[in-house]
Amino acid sequence: MRWVRQSKSTLSEKVFLDYLPVKREEDQGPQGLRQVSHLKSPTNPDARLAFLAGLGLSGADIASIVAKDLQLLCAKLERTLTPNVAGLTGLGLSHSQIGRLISYCHGNLHLTFIVSKLQYYLLLFGSIDNTLRALKRNFYLISSDLERVVKPNVAALRDSGLGDCDIAKVCLSNPRLLTTNVESIRTTVACAESLGVPCGSRMFRQALQAVTFLSVQKIAVRVEYLKTILRWSDAEVGIALTKSPGVLRHSNERLRRTSEFLISEVGLEPAYIAHRPALLTYSLEGRLRARYYHVKFLKANRFLERDFSYFSIVQKSEKVFMEKFICPHKEAAPHLADDYVDACRGQVPTRLRFA
Repeated sequence: MRWVRQSKSTLSEKVFLDYLPVKREEDQGPQGLRQVSHLKSPTNPDARLAFLAGLGLSGADIASIVAKDLQLLCAKLERTLTPNVAGLTGLGLSHSQIGRLISYCHGNLHLTFIVSKLQYYLLLFGSIDNTLRALKRNFYLISSDLERVVKPNVAALRDSGLGDCDIAKVCLSNPRLLTTNVESIRTTVACAESLGVPCGSRMFRQALQAVTFLSVQKIAVRVEYLKTILRWSDAEVGIALTKSPGVLRHSNERLRRTSEFLISEVGLEPAYIAHRPALLTYSLEGRLRARYYHVKFLKANRFLERDFSYFSIVQKSEKVFMEKFICPHKEAAPHLADDYVDACRGQVPTRLRFA
């Protein structure tokens, strides 16, 4: 592309010389370069790049987008790019949000159906921010066929008993569900049911999120690991997964460390944990250990008028915990708030460790 080197000040030159020479072979290959090989002048490409800059994209963002989608340099400015931006603006997107959209979708602003796709996803996810989050996690949402891929997958999830709100939450946490094939959806639904969580139940969405794209073999291995480290029976592991299927999403190392703390240090029985498996899903440093030592200190110094179970303490939101267990004792123990913050960071002060 000889025209790239004709002007040392063009934005297109910066894109091609500073970024593409390194990435063109691995990202675009000969076919990608042929898409722009007919360009004889930097005028039209520079107009497209200036258009993208006008949406608030940085030079680095533009370079990355163009490297992934060279056709953007050849898109019709008046017939495609400008109408698409107008259509997206009509859906409520600001220029900044449109810039994020283009960045997440590797360009694709030249695609004529981008506005109709966004309109569907806005209805599905309920807001612009949620839609952009989903696209950031799975840019194939823009290129996937709505009628043949996305909508049948949504229908399959609806057939499993999920309502529209639950479908939005499931797909927001794992947008690949929308671009996979229907059989994968059905397999995932069957795996969720195999945990003992019936379709349409309150916990089914969490079960579906827990097993998404996990094979039956991996689920079986994780179940056996839970039984081993917690000494659970088949019945107990069944109770735990029915109450908190999200346990399956945590790594073996995290489950091991958390279970060791709950059993060896807090002194909880495995059967107790099985009926309260949410304990295994909380952060060990940020919640379980920090609150354990904090309340232990309060009990030892007779600051509490009543005895609270460990589970009830862990369940409370951070705001409620602060109001009930820290703020009332600021005068008697001025260091308490700072010590709790340190404990949440994994640095438990000595005075919290001893009764």
